[in-house]
Amino acid sequence: MLPGHADFRLSEGPPPKKLNGRRPIPEKPPTEPPAALDVWDRRVADGLAFLRRRLAGAYEVDEFGFDPELTESVFHPMLRVLYRDWFRTEVFGVENVPAEGSGLVVGNHSGTLALDALMLTVALRENRPHPRHLRLLGADLVFRMPGMSELARAAGATVACNPDAERLMNTGQLVGVFPEGFKGIGKNFSERYKLQRFGRGGFVSAALRTGTPIVPVAIVGAEEIYPILADLKPLARLLGVPYFPVTPTFPWLGPLGLIPLPSKWLIQFCTPIPTAHLTEFADDPLVVYNLADQVRETIQATLHELLQKRPDPFAR
Repeated sequence: MLPGHADFRLSEGPPPKKLNGRRPIPEKPPTEPPAALDVWDRRVADGLAFLRRRLAGAYEVDEFGFDPELTESVFHPMLRVLYRDWFRTEVFGVENVPAEGSGLVVGNHSGTLALDALMLTVALRENRPHPRHLRLLGADLVFRMPGMSELARAAGATVACNPDAERLMNTGQLVGVFPEGFKGIGKNFSERYKLQRFGRGGFVSAALRTGTPIVPVAIVGAEEIYPILADLKPLARLLGVPYFPVTPTFPWLGPLGLIPLPSKWLIQFCTPIPTAHLTEFADDPLVVYNLADQVRETIQATLHELLQKRPDPFAR
């Protein structure tokens, strides 16, 4: 259209540039929030949801007090740091542990404190396509200590007695037992990796009555975390505990002496020993003692093999 015509319009020019002094203000393209922020947002949201469920009591425990949510969300993440980074644990033969159904895992016990039992629970959750909870059988002393009893039961432990063990195995649970007891974890460092007496074989009777396979397991590394140089028996009797250890760091360093030394751990699960064909011999002392000796000898021989694989206790 010509100028002066009713429909004449000026052509639109380019949009004006935003200026700051003499320089145009650059336009910032929209950016996506960093992925790290999304991860932390999810973690915070999950943590708040976990706290709401705990405060509201919206969680379940079984008849023994086992709390799966608390175990998976709190206990195992903390233990995993020790398992992976501090003890640098290597596991062999985990395929020998039943993928489903009942099983009795029998291990050697050592290390002043029962960290070997806790590391065993982590091993069965870190190295399997279908992780399983290990229901530990603990000494009476653990369940007489205020606070410790509740924590142990929430983590899946129960008293080491045949009725409880049989109830767990009859419901298809994986049960862990350490027949050496306090004789194992309280022995002198000079006796390291020498199995103590296995008691009267009560764990074998429980396995026979339920037809549960027995899986021997050998643990190397726990003997070096708190090397016991002496046992102050008078002080132990005064405190009502099985032993009072003297180690290179405890009691000299006070609470710092409770930090375990960073030894290298190896865990070997051995071939299962079937018991389903021996259920009628659950009350036969000869069968029970022979089977207990077989388990003990298997663990002792495997310990010697693992020690040859790990010549340096503090190697990477």
